[in-house]
Amino acid sequence: MPFLRRPGSHRRATLVASLLMLIAATGSAVAADKTEPAFRALYQELVETNTTLSAGSCTLASERMAARLKAAGLPAPDIQILGPDDRPKEAALVATLRGSDPKAATILLLAHIDVVEAKREDWQRDPFILVEENGFFYARGASDDKAMAAVLTDSLIRYLKDGFKPRRTLKLALTCGEETPDSFNSVRWLLKSHPEALQASFALNEGAGGELDAEGRPAVLQIQAGEKVYQDFQLEITNSGGHSSQPVPDNAIYRLSAALTRIGAYRFPVAFIPATRGYFEWKVEHTDDPALKSLLKDLLADPQDPTAGERLWLASKAWNSALRSTCVATRVEAGHAQNALPQRARANINCRILPGVPVTEVQAALVQVIGDEGVTIQTVGEPAVTAPLPPLTAAILDPVRKIAKTIWPGAALVPTMTTGATDGRFLNAAGIPTYGLSGMFHDAEGSHAHGLDERIRVQSLLDGRRFLHEVIKAYAMQPG
Repeated sequence: MPFLRRPGSHRRATLVASLLMLIAATGSAVAADKTEPAFRALYQELVETNTTLSAGSCTLASERMAARLKAAGLPAPDIQILGPDDRPKEAALVATLRGSDPKAATILLLAHIDVVEAKREDWQRDPFILVEENGFFYARGASDDKAMAAVLTDSLIRYLKDGFKPRRTLKLALTCGEETPDSFNSVRWLLKSHPEALQASFALNEGAGGELDAEGRPAVLQIQAGEKVYQDFQLEITNSGGHSSQPVPDNAIYRLSAALTRIGAYRFPVAFIPATRGYFEWKVEHTDDPALKSLLKDLLADPQDPTAGERLWLASKAWNSALRSTCVATRVEAGHAQNALPQRARANINCRILPGVPVTEVQAALVQVIGDEGVTIQTVGEPAVTAPLPPLTAAILDPVRKIAKTIWPGAALVPTMTTGATDGRFLNAAGIPTYGLSGMFHDAEGSHAHGLDERIRVQSLLDGRRFLHEVIKAYAMQPG
């Protein structure tokens, strides 16, 4: 494996030793998968390629994955490194495995390879060295989203080496800027500059995994069919200011603070989309908590029940976010001198809006909640575009159900909606239905994505690799 040739790393040696011990301990079950060491090497190379905006290079990561695909036999004309000339470190990889039926629609396999910033002094381990400990991989990007990027790249390599001939063309896109879309985003840029690169009948993306129960057993396999819309708003108030020794009632900071307090106390209405209704209908039948069962039954019966809506706010921040639009203050800037009354005060309000709700409707609600004509509110960046929900058809669900039963026989397949934002929002708006599907399960603590000591269970990664490889193969043989 490539990391054996890298000197001076005790942690890398530990990774190798762990793998050899695992093979020795479990015998033929692990040793039989002769492709796993190559996957681990690919995954490690991708994770350890720094792709932060400040110091990394998506282009280098794209080139390294492209080299592996080319070595596996993918023709050079079917491998593209695409990015704007003025952003030499933010290029994406688009690789095409051509199908045998030219009339069958293409399937897009999407994953972003950029990662959130990580400070070494804050982490227990070096965030840019992949470490395996206690059944987990730790590193920035170990889960979000290089786990899926590595699995998708590895699947194409294995299809090539196995001689698999898909009926439908498979298109792999490893993109940049998902974590920093206000700076640059590959998917948005490709849709405008190279729309043919991402054109497909549907796409598989991040956005859903699986839930482990308290004993660590797979309980719920999620498929994401919708996501919230991301939109920032800027609040601003100005006045003439003056000397701080002569306070006045009309203080910009106080008025802005009052506006923020009103926003903080406001609750957008509860609403279900098909994906969240399906999830909570499943949850109400499988929770052992009588209070939660009662709450969910009340909400399903009447989403506008104000008492149930308030109980939701207190019961679970994740469920509250899944069932209503949310707006929260994330940054504040005010004043210009220690000894002067503020002439200007600004705040950023970050909103995650339920699918189908217009941005203008949320902006109007904020104006009404603030109730102060002196506080202006405007969108930051390009206004978000609402997109249709991807349909959960039999053609999408049947292969997932069939293959999931062979890997996790006791797990239920449940639709869900992500409350964050993925590149799927751009694809759905462009008419490419995009589904979150990874088969990578997490415990209640989660993956620590965007936070300290990001992680993924080793078994979850390997199971997700097996699952996606087979699901994609099944999709690839559909008539299309």
